[in-house]
Formats: sequence, structure tokens, C-alpha cells
Amino acid sequence: MTKLGKEEVKKMSDELLLDRKNGYFKVEDEKVQKADEFCKGYKKFLDASKTEREAVCSAVKTAEAAGFVPFDAEKKYRAGDKVYYNNRGKALILAVIGKNGCKNGVRIAAAHIDSPRLDLKPHPLYEKDEIALFKTHYYGGIKKYQWTAIPLSMHGIAVRKDGTPVEICIGEEDDDPQFCVTDLLPHLSSEQYEKTLSKAFEGENLNIVVGSRPVRADEGDNLFKLNVMKLIHEKYGMTEEDFVSADIEFVPAFKARDIGIDRSMIGSYGHDDRVCAYPAIMAVLDSKVPESTVLTVLADKEEIGSEGNTGLNSQFMHYFIADLARAEGLEPQHVLSKSKCLSADVTAAYDPTYPSAYEPNNSCYINNGVGMAKYTGSRGKSGSSEARAEFVSEIRRLFEANDVLWQIGELGKVDGGGGGTVALYIANLNVDVLDVGVPVLSMHAPFEIVSKLDVYMTYLGIRAFYEAE
Repeated sequence: MTKLGKEEVKKMSDELLLDRKNGYFKVEDEKVQKADEFCKGYKKFLDASKTEREAVCSAVKTAEAAGFVPFDAEKKYRAGDKVYYNNRGKALILAVIGKNGCKNGVRIAAAHIDSPRLDLKPHPLYEKDEIALFKTHYYGGIKKYQWTAIPLSMHGIAVRKDGTPVEICIGEEDDDPQFCVTDLLPHLSSEQYEKTLSKAFEGENLNIVVGSRPVRADEGDNLFKLNVMKLIHEKYGMTEEDFVSADIEFVPAFKARDIGIDRSMIGSYGHDDRVCAYPAIMAVLDSKVPESTVLTVLADKEEIGSEGNTGLNSQFMHYFIADLARAEGLEPQHVLSKSKCLSADVTAAYDPTYPSAYEPNNSCYINNGVGMAKYTGSRGKSGSSEARAEFVSEIRRLFEANDVLWQIGELGKVDGGGGGTVALYIANLNVDVLDVGVPVLSMHAPFEIVSKLDVYMTYLGIRAFYEAE
């Protein structure tokens, strides 16, 4: 075997091996500045969109300012028309009609706008030992201990018995009261320390403190509970029974903030998955007249399996595409079979504090660009939608042609756990789907961390996907 010189080895390495240098060694300062500027808008979106309903409202407001109008299934649209479909205030489709309409399929970026949180039970308000509390039922995969002893805000809607909706938001303004779940002091936690994490913090104990002053009276029951209900009634006109017909969520009261002395990251509640939803929104808003019709789909219920009529395991996206297809004289199944989708959902970022949970060579890292996942699922790829090699290659070429930093990885070690996205529900419609998204540190925690550069690269990637011929 001929011995190679240093230059020959370098040339061969450049040609054959993957360049996995940190993204900051691959981009110019100008692009870093653009990423920082893009993320200013993202932070505002986060603070205004802590629930799926608020995310829909924020997106609709922005879309209408950009010329989008409500979708009319009876109307035939022309290239460049911008429409939106608001599904029950909890899911949304934004679409720009392409030059070729749907005949070559549509291009979809699908993200979800629900996040882990604490929901109220149907009968939440009670008092115990002279403190008024709310009973909760946690939503999505959480580490319960992370939700104790942090400030919480109350968001949602209550529909009174007469059908009148009442919007609720308490805890976000500087002079608003806030709420919390208590935890046991360390001095009295010897028994708690002996339990596993899953037993030390139980769902039935995630009770939210809401008051400690009673109605002043010489006689009567539930005076502490009654005082809280009196104040709620004065502000919102609600009775206790109206909690039965309410969607009320408690979420962290934190604001989105820059993280690090270099301000290279963003810490916030709800990055999963609004960190992909926002780039997808901005990409469709920036679409002029694409070749094929493009859709940004913002779905609900992903964190609990995408079930229900606002989740992507329902037919709302299918029906929307079917309406577009029929208006052009096309069969919906033919449009779907030619369509392509980026399932825009977050992935786990390698965490150097917990390296044993990851397989370093097949992990995504912050600041290395948008993370692709050929498959998700758990252990033996259970619950996964695996993209075919041809489609992965197509997206690779597209990203590289548009200077989009990308990486590919898995969600931790093979037997370490895993997770899924909406990809399999879209793939079930015979659509080519690939998971792409932003790597996240502390995923599903009340305060998650992402890289500004990765957020911007996700936007550039989705925009390039929409602009492709």
C-alpha cells in the first residue's frame, strides 16, 4: 500500500469524511447577526403565545397583516393568493397558492403549538387547612418536580353556562398575582429523599396555591374557597360550575430571555415546539409566488399523541388539501401522493452534563444547524415514521444549495427511551416526510434552551423547501 503524504490525506479527508465543525466556524458574521435579529421576533412570539390558542391568535394576526384571508372552500384561488384556515382556535393552516397549484403535490411544514403544562380538572377549586388550591391534571411528558416552587401564570378560556366565552390571562403583567405548586422544605424531606423521582412527586400533589384569605363571616363553610370564587366572579362573571366548560392552563410565568454572556442562546418555556412553529410561520409569510402550493400547519395535541379534532391524527389537514385539489379539478389522493413534508419538531441536543444518555456520534449539537432525524420512535423504532433515503438526499442537497447548516442525529441512546412526532400521521396519507427541527437543551422542562443560530437555520431550511421547484 502506497504511503500518502499530508496533503493527500487532507484532500482525501475533505472529499470523503463529514465535516462536523461547530456551526460558528462555518458561517460569516453577517449571518450570525441575521440570526440574532430574527430571534428578536421569535422571543416576542414566545411571550405572546404560551398556549395553543394564543399561538393561533398571534399567527393569525401576523398573517392578516401580511395579506392572508380566511379560506373559502367554494372559491378557486390563483397563484400568489394567501389564505388561512383556523381550526377551532387551536390549530391553523397558512397557505400560499403556487404557480402550479397542487398538480405536483403541495409542500408542507408541520409543527405543533401545544406544550407540556398543568391543566385544571373539571372541579378544580377546593380548600384544605385554610388555604385555597386548584387541582390539576398535567398535560404531556413532564418531570413533576420541575413544576414545583416556580412562578406560574393562568391562561385560557372559560365558556359560561349561557355560552359566553371569557378569556383569562393572569400572571404575565408586572402587577399581576402569580401562582405556584409548593414543595417540601429540605429540613423535613428525609422520607421524600428515600423515594424514586417518580414516587416522590405525584400528579395528585401538583396543587396550585390560589388564595389564603377567607370571606369575613362568623359562620359558613369553605370561606377561603368562597373568597377566591368571589374574586373570580367579580372579574370574569364566572361561577364554580363554569370551570366544567373551560380550557384553563397553568404555564411558567418566565419571559423569554437571552442565555449566556455571549447571548448566543434563548431560554424560555415552550420552545417545544414553538421554536419550529415560528420559523414555519415566517417562511410561509415570506413566500411570494412559489412553484407549488405551500402550507404551514400548526397542530394541537402532539404532546398527548396528536389525538382529537385539532391534532394531526385527525383529518383537518387532509380535508383542507382535498378542498384545494378539487377546486383545481384534481383528486385529493393524487395530490397527497406527490406531496412532501418537513415535520418541524425539536430534537434533543447533546448535553455535556449528561453524556451517558447520548451516543455522541449520532447526536445533534447546539449551534450546528437544523437537526434532521431520518426516524424517531423508541427503542426498535417503535412509533416511528422513517424517511426514505431518496427524500433525505433531496433535502440534504436543498439545504446545502441554500447554505443551510444541517446535522442529523437520534434522540439519545437506542435503549434510553425515545419519542415521536406528527410525521407518522402525515406519512399515513402517502406523503414523503422527514423530521427536521431545532436541538433543545432541557426539553420539556419549564425553561428550555435553544441556539439562536439553529432557530435561524430552521427558518432558512423551511423557506428553501418552500421555494424549491
